[in-house]
Amino acid sequence: MSKRRAVILDMTEGNAVRKILTYAIPLFIGNIFQQVYAMIDTMTAGYCLGDQAIAAIGAGSALYGLVLDLAWGLNSGFALVVTRAFGAHEREKLRSCIGTMMVLDVLIALGLTIPALVFLPRLMRLLNTPDRIHDQAFRYMFVIIAGMLATILYNMFAGILRAFGNSRTPLYFLILSSLMNIALDLLFVAVLGMGVGGAALATIVAQGFSGLLTGIYAYHSYGEMMPGLSDFHLERKQTLEMLSTGSAMAFMYSVVSLGSVLLQGATNALGEEIIAAQTASRRIIMILNQPLGTLMDAAGTFTAQNWGAKKKRRIRETLRKVMGLEIAWGLIACLIVYLAGRLLVQFTTGTSNPEILKNAVMSLRIHLPLFPVLGVLLAMRVSMQSIGQKIAPVCSSLIELFMKVLSSLWLIPAIGFPGTCVTEPVTWVLMTAFLTTVYLKKTRKVLEE
Repeated sequence: MSKRRAVILDMTEGNAVRKILTYAIPLFIGNIFQQVYAMIDTMTAGYCLGDQAIAAIGAGSALYGLVLDLAWGLNSGFALVVTRAFGAHEREKLRSCIGTMMVLDVLIALGLTIPALVFLPRLMRLLNTPDRIHDQAFRYMFVIIAGMLATILYNMFAGILRAFGNSRTPLYFLILSSLMNIALDLLFVAVLGMGVGGAALATIVAQGFSGLLTGIYAYHSYGEMMPGLSDFHLERKQTLEMLSTGSAMAFMYSVVSLGSVLLQGATNALGEEIIAAQTASRRIIMILNQPLGTLMDAAGTFTAQNWGAKKKRRIRETLRKVMGLEIAWGLIACLIVYLAGRLLVQFTTGTSNPEILKNAVMSLRIHLPLFPVLGVLLAMRVSMQSIGQKIAPVCSSLIELFMKVLSSLWLIPAIGFPGTCVTEPVTWVLMTAFLTTVYLKKTRKVLEE
């Protein structure tokens, strides 16, 4: 594709909802395919290796989520600065921001991967990983964490393209790499007998492939907006701006993930069947969460571009419509789970174990009725971040951390897996109530100035 035909979506003009949906639909499909990575690992393990392998993959998933969310949060914050520069049409600053983002992302990947691998054995023990699945869980986590740079590579270049309003091209490469992941999963696990480590390796190779292709495309099609050699430096003021925004996002996501690690440790102590049920339900919840997350990401890009263009009224009016769409999907997702939850669990895991099926379905039916609340929460949180209001979203994450600590220390030991299931929905309600109060008292006034 020539540079003249490169996709650019300026969200500062035209029908706001139509542009958000134009941006969001490819992003939604891409997010679904990203979840396919995790889903295929679970399905391959379940059908080829059995229930123990599913538990092994799930036992350390919260730990990997903590490390990845820290990196992803930083990268998302960097991308917001890039998006604001794009919305303000400042080409020189745009190139400089992207160059700074690339340097910081490489440093972050290395800075997180090495310590995580060094302390992995100790961390797996802290997670109460059952002895029967410890070795398999360790192998899976080691490979996944070792390949973190490949994961960050794709998310970095995809974030840059999305800052330009191009959510379609990352999707194409992601679909291609997902198909590659399926083929490699079957090769490494079913044919070569590499176990759960093979499933992890397939994921990393496929993600690295999509990241490489996305980067090549970005430079080929947006060369005038991409950094040259002189832009790969850490200028003090700009680096501080990016680190400030990125750190707020990273802190928010990592605090949430830290709570999930504690919750996972308490859940792991309940045994292999419960771990497998939790893994299955989480995979399905993450799939059904994609429309909510997609609208959140689209709203974040929309808000950042329009904030850069100083169009506050446009942000305020559109945010209400986005919340309405989030609530509508939450209700649809709840209906899906109540009609077909058991079939989804069986398809995802290949299991016929009645305890796994019963507990996974229970988890789904407790979470999904409060998905509309989660949608409102996500829309408000990313919009506040996009206009530079960092404190309230971080405080809301501290509420989540407190609730998960309370649950892991008291509720789950007292009542078992139902305690795991109710923790997040109750937390969503508390966080949404807090952010709604802040929005009405502060954010709305900022957008009306």
